[in-house]
Amino acid sequence: MKIKETLLSACAVVVVLAGAGACSSGGGGATAEAGPTAVKVADAVCEGGVYSWFNVDKREVLTGVSEKEKVDRKGAGLTHALTRLHTPRTAVTFEKGSRAVDAKAALRALAVHVGVAEADDDGVSTAFADVHRPAQNLDDAGTTIDGVGTVVRYAWVEQVTADFRYACGDGKPVTGRATGWAVDGSGLLECSTPIEDAKEGKPALAAARLSCDPGAPAAKAEVRAKA
Repeated sequence: MKIKETLLSACAVVVVLAGAGACSSGGGGATAEAGPTAVKVADAVCEGGVYSWFNVDKREVLTGVSEKEKVDRKGAGLTHALTRLHTPRTAVTFEKGSRAVDAKAALRALAVHVGVAEADDDGVSTAFADVHRPAQNLDDAGTTIDGVGTVVRYAWVEQVTADFRYACGDGKPVTGRATGWAVDGSGLLECSTPIEDAKEGKPALAAARLSCDPGAPAAKAEVRAKA
């Protein structure tokens, strides 16, 4: 089964399937950091300010899923629309201290800290730090397939959330939380085919459990043998 998909956004990750009954997980697990890490970036409010990050969580989140769709001929276009399940946010909230801290600078510092941008990068970090950034478009992506089966489309984003402490000079430190999303993408699975490396928390596995029949092979997580 060959799948052709269009990008959901300029920085989207596209999942392409090849071979009859093939499928992709398109997702990953969560990560968290226990200790704070200082990151210095230029801040419009205070030159030389330092952000310390903790409780960092980066994970791929299912944002949309279609109902299962029976495809009985090659070259068919999928018609079932994605239903939005989650709208990713880009925001900074402050818990303590001056509200003069620049939200964009805080988000750029987070982008550098989690490795989705370099300190001098105005590409990915610019989108990550845009508090007016629209959610990914879940309208018809123009997907066609060269095969048959029971198919489910889904969409996901890599969402990042972290708490921070910002200090500069002799001023009182500011604390808060920053939330953004780095990457978005789409995928497709076939309900009768197990998902490769299907781990709990992966968007594809969640999509299969929502839209495929109960007990479908695609809806089962991979069981790893104990060492």
